[in-house]
Amino acid sequence: MERRTFIKSSLATMGACATPTLVRAAAPASATVKSIRIIAAGGQSGEALQKGYIDPYTARTGITVQREDTTGTPLGKLRAMVESGRIDAVLHEIGGPALAQAMALDLLAPLDWARIDPDAMFPEARHTHGMGYQYFSVALSGRADATPLSNWKDFWDTTKFPGWRSLPDIPYYSLPIALLADGVAPENLYPIDFDRAFASLERIKSHVPVWWSSGAQPAQLLLDNEVRYAASYSGRVAGNPKLRLEFNQGLLNIGYFVMPRGAAPAQASAAFGLLHQMTLPASQAEAAKIIPYTGNSPYLDKLLPQDKLAQFPTSRANREVQILPNEAFWAAHASVVEKRWQLFKLGL
Repeated sequence: MERRTFIKSSLATMGACATPTLVRAAAPASATVKSIRIIAAGGQSGEALQKGYIDPYTARTGITVQREDTTGTPLGKLRAMVESGRIDAVLHEIGGPALAQAMALDLLAPLDWARIDPDAMFPEARHTHGMGYQYFSVALSGRADATPLSNWKDFWDTTKFPGWRSLPDIPYYSLPIALLADGVAPENLYPIDFDRAFASLERIKSHVPVWWSSGAQPAQLLLDNEVRYAASYSGRVAGNPKLRLEFNQGLLNIGYFVMPRGAAPAQASAAFGLLHQMTLPASQAEAAKIIPYTGNSPYLDKLLPQDKLAQFPTSRANREVQILPNEAFWAAHASVVEKRWQLFKLGL
C-alpha cells in the first residue's frame, strides 16, 4: 500500500472503531530467532526501508526480516492480530492518529528504549509505544512555469495566482491547510475549528477539479498541466525540474513502528535491534537515496547531499517552517471528522 492510502485507511479505521555517535550494537536478539516479520507501507517507502535498514540489519545480525506491504486498514489488521492472540508480525507501521487510537484500545506493547539503545533522535519520534522512523511532508507545490506560492493563503488567492488547484481527499491534511489559508497562525491550529475550516474549503472548492486519491496523483496532474498548484507529498515533487516545492507551512508527518501487545519476548528482542538500526544516521542517509523522506536523527543533514538539502522535510531550514500534527486530537475526533468530510464531498 502506498503512503497516501496507508494514511487514509488508518483514519477511516479509527472513525469506525510523541553529534552522531559511533554505531553501537543494540541488545542482542535471542540466538533462537532466525527471522522476524513486519508490516509496513509499500512502494518507494518500502524499498527505502529494505535498503536503508533491513538489509544492513540482516547483514549485522544474521536475522532475516520478512516485510509485508500493508493492505487494507493497518489499524484493523493490528487489532485483529492482538484480539486473536496470534501475533505473527512483531512490528507494524502506522500513522500518528492510529498510534493514539491503538493505545486507547490497549493494542500495543510499550517499547523498551534501553534495549533499543537509540542514537540521538528528534523528541517527538521517541514515543512510549512507538518509534517515529520516517518523516514526510504535505507541502505547497506547483509547476515551475507558474508564479511561486509562499503560503496557503496564496494558494487560496485565485486572482493573483490563477489556475486550477488540487487538494487531498483527506481531512487530516485539507482541514489544517484550509485554516492556514484563512489566516490561522500555526501555533493556533489546534483544536481544529471545523466550521471555519469547512467554510474556507467552500471558498476554494470551485477551483479544485481534482481531490486527489493517490499519492502519485498531484505530481502527475501538475506535470500534465491539468492543475497549476497542488498540495503534494514532498517526496513526489522534490528534485523534479518541472515542478516547484515550498515547505513553508508544510504539514510534517511521521510514520511510526509499533509492537503489538503479546509479541513473543525473543521476537521483541530481535525487533528492538531493527529499531536501533533505524536510528542510525548512516542508515537513514541510505534510505533517503531511494525517496527524499528523512529519518529521526537531528544530525542527518551533514550526511545528505548538501546541494539537495532543500528537498528533505527535516533539513534544518525546512523543519523550522513546518507544522507537526496534534495526533491525539485527530484520534479523539476521527468519527466526527469523517462524517463531516463525507457531507462536504456531497457538495463537490
